[in-house]
Amino acid sequence: MTDLYRTEDKTMPAVCYALYLLGFATAGLTAIIGAVIAHAQQGTAGPEMRTHYTYLIRTFWGFLLLTVASLVVAVVFWVVGLPLTIIGIGFAFWGLAGLICAVPAVWFGVRCIVGLVYLSRGEPHPRPYAVLA
Repeated sequence: MTDLYRTEDKTMPAVCYALYLLGFATAGLTAIIGAVIAHAQQGTAGPEMRTHYTYLIRTFWGFLLLTVASLVVAVVFWVVGLPLTIIGIGFAFWGLAGLICAVPAVWFGVRCIVGLVYLSRGEPHPRPYAVLA
């Protein structure tokens, strides 16, 4: 069989992307399972699918790091806003803290959708090490 007719199995990367997206409904439990699968499959994957596994792994760990950082910043905004609620400005700080907490989820979702688009086209991910989608 020549390389022209050889295609790599896209099933497991698709399962990982689906588990990641399902993590929004399962409080991240399925995303953890998807990350474990991505770590386990990366070594045996062909070159095209390996880019997707790399992207999936970096998405998971980047999400965790971004979530921790945003929670720290959000707590600071919340604490600063607490005494300022007396004059009404604190509620804006609390709203900003909520928006800051939403950033990692949006980033995670966009990266999953972008990865799925490349996978559905049968293409390797062109920038698996990129921070932005």
